Amino acid sequence: MTDDLTLFDFHLPHDHIATEPARPREAAKLLCVDPHAPFNEQLQHDIIRNLPCLVKENDLIVANNTEVIKAKFEARRGEAKIGITLDRILPEGTWHALARNARRLHKGDELHFGNDETVIATVIDNEGDGAVTLRFSVEGDEFDQFLERRGILALPPYIARPNGPTMQDNIDYKTIFSRFRGAVAAPTAGLHFTEDLLEALRKKNIRHCSLTLHVGAGTFLPVRSTIAEHKMHAEWGHIDSQTAQLINETKAKGGRIMAIGTTTLRLLESAATEEGLVEPWSGETSIFIKPGYRFKVVDRLLTNFHLPRSTLFMLVCAFSGTETMRRAYELAVKENYRFYSYGDACLLERQS
Repeated sequence: MTDDLTLFDFHLPHDHIATEPARPREAAKLLCVDPHAPFNEQLQHDIIRNLPCLVKENDLIVANNTEVIKAKFEARRGEAKIGITLDRILPEGTWHALARNARRLHKGDELHFGNDETVIATVIDNEGDGAVTLRFSVEGDEFDQFLERRGILALPPYIARPNGPTMQDNIDYKTIFSRFRGAVAAPTAGLHFTEDLLEALRKKNIRHCSLTLHVGAGTFLPVRSTIAEHKMHAEWGHIDSQTAQLINETKAKGGRIMAIGTTTLRLLESAATEEGLVEPWSGETSIFIKPGYRFKVVDRLLTNFHLPRSTLFMLVCAFSGTETMRRAYELAVKENYRFYSYGDACLLERQS
C-alpha cells in the first residue's frame, strides 16, 4: 500500500456538491462500476430506480439501521462559549465528543446549556486535539428530550446551511431503515431508498436485512498526516444472530452480499472471520480499509461519491481498484453527477 495521498486526490468543482437530495430519492443517478468488464464497458450510467433490475434474486441487501440524533449544540463554561458535537456513547454511559475551544476545558469543569438548568455536562477527560469525554446529568428518555430541545443535526460541513439545518433537513437526513438512535452522521447510501423501491425489490424476491453502526463525527475528518499514521475514530456497531445467519446462508448458496454504504461494509468486514463467516457481533470498530485489504464478506457496494483524499475514497479504491475508481470519479465529474451526502450513487463490483 502506497503512502502517496495524491493518488486519492481529484478535482471536484464546488457546484457538484449536492445541498439537497434528488426528489424523489430513487431518481438519483447511479454509476455502475465493474472492473471485470471489458475496459470500455466498466462504467455504465443508470438510476437508483432500476436497482431491482441490477440485483439477482439470491443476493442479499444489507443496510445500516442507525438513526441520526441532534448531536450538535452550544454550551457555556462560565462566560466561554463551547461548541459540542457528540461522537459516540461509551460503555460506562459517558459521551465521547468533539469540542470547539476545547483547550479551555479541564477535568471537572461543568458545562451549562442556556435555560436547561436541570442538564449539566461534566468534563471527565480532555484528550487533546478537540476530543473530550463528558458525563451528562440526565440519561435515557430525559437525555433524548434534551437533545431534541437543544440540539441540531450535525450536517456535514460541505452542506451549506448559514442559518443551521432546516426542517426539511430533519426529514431528508434520515434513511428509511432508521431504527436505533445513536449516529451523528447519516449512513447516506441508505438515503436513496423509499418504500416504493423496497416494494419493487420485494416483488422480485430480493431480500434485505440490517445491522447497526452508529456513525461518528470522525467520519468527516480528513487525513491530515500520512496514510500510515492516520487513526480512524472508533464507532459502535451491532450484528444480531439472525442477520449473521442470513448472510452466511446467502454466501453458502452462492448469493452475493450487497452492502448499502461504507458503514455497512466496514461493520461486516469487522465481524468477519478469516473464512468469510459473519458472527453475531457487538462493540467498537476502527477498521481502516485501504488498497491492499482483502475483503472477506462483501461482494457489491452501493455508496455515494466521497471526498478527495478521504478514507472513504481509499475504501472504494480498495474495493474496485484505484485506477478504476479514479476513472469513475473523473467520468462522474464530467457527467455532472452530484457528490457527497445528498448526492448520487455508484454501484461497485469487488475487483477480486
